Amino acid sequence: MAKGILKFKVDKCKGCGLCIKYCPKQVLALDATVINALGYHPVGIAKEGCIGCGTCGLMCPDGVINVYQE
Repeated sequence: MAKGILKFKVDKCKGCGLCIKYCPKQVLALDATVINALGYHPVGIAKEGCIGCGTCGLMCPDGVINVYQE
């Protein structure tokens, strides 16, 4: 199975959680230790298991996530 590499534009994230909700592998999480330039806890934690499907990037209304397949 393909493996995905996720790149986050942390300073654009509003922490809406849509990417987390719709990830079929549930590998995303908000980073509670970081507050970005907009004042939100951004998505930024991706556990092992990403399959590179791109659902998170499609669901993000702010274009925060870019998905690359390895």
